[in-house]
Amino acid sequence: MTDEPLRIGVLGAARIAELSIVGPARVTGHRLVAVAARDRSRAETFAAEHDVERVLDSYADVIADPEVEVVYNPLANGLHGPWNLAALAADKHVLTEKPSASNTEEAIEVRDAVAKAGTAFMEGFHYLFHPVTRRLHELLDSGELGELRHVETKMLMPAPADTDVRWSHPLAGGALMDLGCYSLHAQRVLAPWAGGAPRLVAARGGERPGAPGVDEWLDAELEFPSGVTGTARCHMAHDEWQFSYRIVGSLGEATAVNFVQPHLDDRVLVRTATGERTEMLGRRSSYTYQLEAFAAHLRRGTPLRLDADDALATMRLIDDCYEGAGFSPRPRTVVPTSA
Repeated sequence: MTDEPLRIGVLGAARIAELSIVGPARVTGHRLVAVAARDRSRAETFAAEHDVERVLDSYADVIADPEVEVVYNPLANGLHGPWNLAALAADKHVLTEKPSASNTEEAIEVRDAVAKAGTAFMEGFHYLFHPVTRRLHELLDSGELGELRHVETKMLMPAPADTDVRWSHPLAGGALMDLGCYSLHAQRVLAPWAGGAPRLVAARGGERPGAPGVDEWLDAELEFPSGVTGTARCHMAHDEWQFSYRIVGSLGEATAVNFVQPHLDDRVLVRTATGERTEMLGRRSSYTYQLEAFAAHLRRGTPLRLDADDALATMRLIDDCYEGAGFSPRPRTVVPTSA
């Protein structure tokens, strides 16, 4: 066992990477040893700005680099599955942005590849590691809120540009893939307090104008074995930002105001018969907590809360929601892994 820094290779120069891996690596002392992008000049700029040790010519080169032990995959949704599979085939550990694949069939392949490789695999639901979300779960454990009755998750944001890859059907775009996966996952992790995993009761959604087959918004109604109900909303062309997580119990309720961006708003609002209070849980980045958890697993054997089976279960629920709302599950994106 050692606390030697992780040696991380980054696929692409995505916008999210500065928040999701660059900052956390800097804070925690892990190394960014390599990066590649479709446009080498972008990779060179990224490397210069963020102290990445070297620029390689392709994603495949990053995966093949013998010094890279962890592959971080923040590419477009449709490129998660193919490059996760390529990294696992090279016996690399993988930290991937969500979702792990484009559809259930591909997520099964990823799960099976993880089992074959025997390496670590984690889907980046970073919110789960932050004290904000941990506090919601503690409030259920403590009994202060009573028995869980209902949960509401909302992921609403203004629309990105029409040219954004998040609107691309071939690249597995859509509000549910980009935002709603958080809404669904945050409900799924409440299974210990609700008698088991939720099932879809009903879903409805709306298509993005000019993007056939791509959901602009989608609402899902869920039910847990104990009778707990859930509503999971996502909207990628809303008039405001709202990323909230509300749990309602028989004795009270608690709401995380911004559970996926606690570095911007770390409030948890608690209301019971004894009164109302606001708890502040700290604005340290949830991505930093996530990287620490991944490193603790690799260096000290600490169990991971997220794995390929969890990723597959989320993907199945995503596909159920698409089908329930009249959409098709996202197609898989076929790419040459020599790219």
